[in-house]
Amino acid sequence: MMRCAPLALLGAALFLAACQQAGTPQAPGRADLSADLVRLTVAGPPKGPEGVCWASDVTPMVIETVTEQVMVSDARRDKDGRVVAPAVFHSETRQKILQDREQVWFRSPCPQEMTVEFIASLQRALKARGLYVLPLTGEMDAPTRAALRRFQAERGLESDRLSLGAARELGLVTTDLGR
Repeated sequence: MMRCAPLALLGAALFLAACQQAGTPQAPGRADLSADLVRLTVAGPPKGPEGVCWASDVTPMVIETVTEQVMVSDARRDKDGRVVAPAVFHSETRQKILQDREQVWFRSPCPQEMTVEFIASLQRALKARGLYVLPLTGEMDAPTRAALRRFQAERGLESDRLSLGAARELGLVTTDLGR
């Protein structure tokens, strides 16, 4: 009986491994909403299939500020090499634009879908993720927009307007018709 125990354990481990590979659902990944952004050179919205709705927002300008210490004069030393006057420095500050402001477009749920029930579901989904802490109102108010902005910013879209990709990840829409 003791000799069979290792074989039974090995068989059980192989069975569990096979079941895990075939039947265990994987947790959803985090969407990269920046991949859904459309940048146009002409006034939008983008041309798309009939019935597709778009929202737009303006991305912020990103500016880098660099401050450097620049030597104005060297240190002065006496004949023995001791410093009698330290080096003199001054600060120079420069700014560099890393990214300009721009209007971006992204797919969004159509206005007729943004019902009180839909927005309450959005608030519930944001509340479940710890982003919305107030009672459900079904209104797209400032706290809801702030929570939505935080959710989408973590995924590459700095906007308080609901994108279709975020709605999909939040479980509010299941299909992406017209894509």
